[in-house]
Amino acid sequence: MSGGNNEPGDSLVGTPAGGSGQRDGWPSGGSVPIEEHGVIGDLRTVALVGSDGTMDWLCFPHFDSPSVFAALLDPEKGGHFRIAPEPDGVVRKQFYWPDTNVLVTRFYTPDGVGEVIDFMPLRGEHEHGHEHAREVLRRVRVVRGTMAFRMECFPAFNYGRDTHTTKLIPGGASFRSEQLSLTLSTKVKLGEEARGVRARFELNEGQSAVFAVREGAPETCSDTVHSHESSEVLFRETVNYWRRWLSKCTYTGRWREMVQRSALALKLLTFKPTGAIVAAPTCSLPESPGGVRNWDYRYVWLRDAAFTVYAFLRIGFKEEAGAFMRWLEARCAELPEDAPLSLMYSIDGRRVPPEEELKHLSGYGGAQPVRVGNAAADQLQLDIYGELMDSVYLYNKYGAPISYDFWRHLRRLVDWVCDHWKERDEGIWEVRGGRRHFVYSKLMCWVAVDRAIRLADKRSFPADRARWLAVRDAIFEDIMQKGWSGERKAFIQAYGHESLDAANLLMPLVFFLSPVDPRMLSTLEAMRQPPGKGGLVSDGLVFRYDADATLDGISGKEGTFNLCSFWLVEAMTRASVAAPRYLEEARLTFERMLGYANHVGLYAEQTGMSGEALGNFPQALTHLSLISAAYNLDRTLGRRE
Repeated sequence: MSGGNNEPGDSLVGTPAGGSGQRDGWPSGGSVPIEEHGVIGDLRTVALVGSDGTMDWLCFPHFDSPSVFAALLDPEKGGHFRIAPEPDGVVRKQFYWPDTNVLVTRFYTPDGVGEVIDFMPLRGEHEHGHEHAREVLRRVRVVRGTMAFRMECFPAFNYGRDTHTTKLIPGGASFRSEQLSLTLSTKVKLGEEARGVRARFELNEGQSAVFAVREGAPETCSDTVHSHESSEVLFRETVNYWRRWLSKCTYTGRWREMVQRSALALKLLTFKPTGAIVAAPTCSLPESPGGVRNWDYRYVWLRDAAFTVYAFLRIGFKEEAGAFMRWLEARCAELPEDAPLSLMYSIDGRRVPPEEELKHLSGYGGAQPVRVGNAAADQLQLDIYGELMDSVYLYNKYGAPISYDFWRHLRRLVDWVCDHWKERDEGIWEVRGGRRHFVYSKLMCWVAVDRAIRLADKRSFPADRARWLAVRDAIFEDIMQKGWSGERKAFIQAYGHESLDAANLLMPLVFFLSPVDPRMLSTLEAMRQPPGKGGLVSDGLVFRYDADATLDGISGKEGTFNLCSFWLVEAMTRASVAAPRYLEEARLTFERMLGYANHVGLYAEQTGMSGEALGNFPQALTHLSLISAAYNLDRTLGRRE
């Protein structure tokens, strides 16, 4: 507590919540919208905090562990940890402490101003010789006037499937389930319920209260309850950690704030113990309102992680790129002879768990099924080798030279690509409607071989250059003959299938074609048409493909794909070298996309028809593509102005 040991008012325990989801004194209802969240993390897991003060998503202790708070997927059964003023004309504002991942949710009432500061403690590796205990820390303080708060901590272990016991102990409460136990430590007086604990407390100006959730269930936590002073130390150390990290950013151009927020978001998706990078920290947030396109993204997609490495390298974060390269080398070394890589892995490098449906959860906004695990892990996606080899090539150039042993593993993978590039696959979008000859997959096989040749030449590594050159040329001719539609005057999604695919915007970005090659410009114009005219662009926002025409094996519609919108920006930026009319359009599209970020600068996977966030959140692909688009657009504008 602050200010001369000021204590909060005596706790008044509310009535039991029961099973209805009704919170005493609070309105019942659904989850806070996806876009109304900020995120905090400790490079091992992430928590989502709604603008109403509810922590409604936390998997603990790791990204892919079962959830303990999942009200985002079921307000009644999912579990939550809420701290908020008693409702009487409360105005809310949420923001990040500048240049950090420390989140502030501020409340304004007629009687005062209060705030909840949420973070997971971090300190520099060189400080004190050890790390903080793993915990989620929530500091409540009143900066003006007086404010009464209510707190509820209702964990729901293992996605709400495991029962647990709640016990009040000196200095807080313990929650024990069969697989995991947690402790809530605080000086605030708690009231026990079957689902957890709740409290009512009042703070005057200058007073504060601290709540911390950590692993374990001791008989007492009096010795570990944070005082105001100790929580302030942790707050300052964590702020300093993030600011020191962000100071390595080399991007100084336009849109610096958005680029840095995207970098901070990507850093939150890294798993420090192994160097892995997850695609997103959530699961089953729907790609269409109330729909069935609900997937678990808490794993390492080689594609997404490789793109993230590119983004990190672009703006100066070599350490994160190097950590992932070591993780990747370990995966390559584990491969049996002549075996392909999996397209995704768990954060510790093991197989992704089988996909299962959690039928007891209602789903975000009623979107079912709620899925954990991911069956796409068993798919064949040939494009991953191109993204992988491109990231290795760039890391060798801008990060650190790779080892000979790593090269031997990579050479074996390139030989595998040479043997299998002609096969059908499920493609970048992981369709569940059968394998096809996707143009983007062929393109990335070309990239894999091309970057391998370049790397071998640059480092004088031994390689079967004659064969690789022949295969690279064969892939190129194959794409130009079978992937081009003379009727549509555009590159198409798959051989024999005339639909457009936004993934083909990468052709000039990976130097397959000139950005002003007539075929590329024609493809760009075809895609820029509205969906009603066969295109993919709606007010500058890009659909990844026509879901009705693609036959992707999944019912329902989806929103525009944020990654593809930023790809469009890059494609137009590069085309502007010889076609200047595209530059202003690229800038307009980019800045229009910035307007779809949420209140703290974060994006989900997709943007819905009403501008709402759809899909898992925050999404690495969106933030890394924002960084890349900002970098290249800023550089091009700089040359022109």
